[in-house]
Amino acid sequence: MDDRGSPAVRRRDLLGLPAALAGAVTVAAPAAAAAPRAPEREAEVTPPEDLMREHGVLKRLLLVYREGIRRAEGGERVPAQPLNAAARIIRGFIEDYHEQLEEKYVFPRLREAGRLTGTVSVLQLQHRRGRELTGRILTATRRTRGARAAHTLVADMAAFVRMYEPHEAREDTVVFPAFRQVVPSKEFLRLAEVFEDEEHRRFGPRGFEGVVDQVADIEKALGIYDLSRFTPAG
Repeated sequence: MDDRGSPAVRRRDLLGLPAALAGAVTVAAPAAAAAPRAPEREAEVTPPEDLMREHGVLKRLLLVYREGIRRAEGGERVPAQPLNAAARIIRGFIEDYHEQLEEKYVFPRLREAGRLTGTVSVLQLQHRRGRELTGRILTATRRTRGARAAHTLVADMAAFVRMYEPHEAREDTVVFPAFRQVVPSKEFLRLAEVFEDEEHRRFGPRGFEGVVDQVADIEKALGIYDLSRFTPAG
């Protein structure tokens, strides 16, 4: 029904900072039996959960872009180094990893099932447009440039934010639930292992958590890490 490869970025390289679907259920034996409890297993991270938490990384990077836009439009110096670090994570973690998982495992299964085929085509086109924008943002933030270059950079970051906010929202609320419906449970659990293995192969033992730390470093450098600063006054 139609609804009408970069390596991981090391934290110390980002900003010149120091290197700083089923979980097992334990069932208790009757007291008289005094049987030892089975050890609990760590709950599996399902493929949609994996992809959605990676969207959380992207959301935080979009906030970094918004901060860069705010400063440039307010006449402040463009924070080229943090913006470049954010673009490198977008290239390495979002485009060369996250989107490749979607294009290899999610989109083909939806097309085979005849589900959301129009949406999938739009999402893949947006992946390509996003890579083009990221390439320009990376080039523009390698060094500080003039006012004209800053205007183009702001336009590219704004276009990226405008596209990816609805992009990831549509995937989270429509595409990933449909993906869960068309994939058999056994295959779903196998894909969870594939996603986890690929994450650690590309980004090391800490995987996702390490990337989150990189994003936090950028936020701290820009002064936007403190969550409380986004709370409206009462």
